[in-house]
Amino acid sequence: QVQLVESGGGLVQPGGSLRLSCAASGSIFSINTMGWYRQAPGKEREFVASITSGGIINYADSGKGRFTISRPNAKNTVYLQMNSLKPDDTAVYYCNALLIPNVYWGQGTQVTVSS
Repeated sequence: QVQLVESGGGLVQPGGSLRLSCAASGSIFSINTMGWYRQAPGKEREFVASITSGGIINYADSGKGRFTISRPNAKNTVYLQMNSLKPDDTAVYYCNALLIPNVYWGQGTQVTVSS
C-alpha cells in the first residue's frame, strides 16, 4: 500500500511557474514509477509526465520544454516544475505511483492559470 499527498497547486498568471510536490508513504521501496496526470473540467484525465525508479522520464507533448519531473535519489517525493504556464494547463493535477500490478492515486491539487 502507498499513500500519496500532493501540494503546491494554486492560482498563477499566464507565463508563471509552479512546483508541485507529491509525498509518498507506505511501501515506497516497491514503487516502480511515479507520475503526474491532470484533468480539466469536462475532459478525461490525461498523462503529463512520469519517472521510473531507474530515472527514465517521459513527458506528454503538451509539457515538453516547459515541465520538469524529478524524484531526487528515487526517494519518496516526486516534483513537477511547471514553467511558462498557459490557461490550457488549468486542471486538477494528480500524482500516481505504480507498484506492479497496482496503481495508487493522490487526491489531486488544483492548478489555475488565469490573469
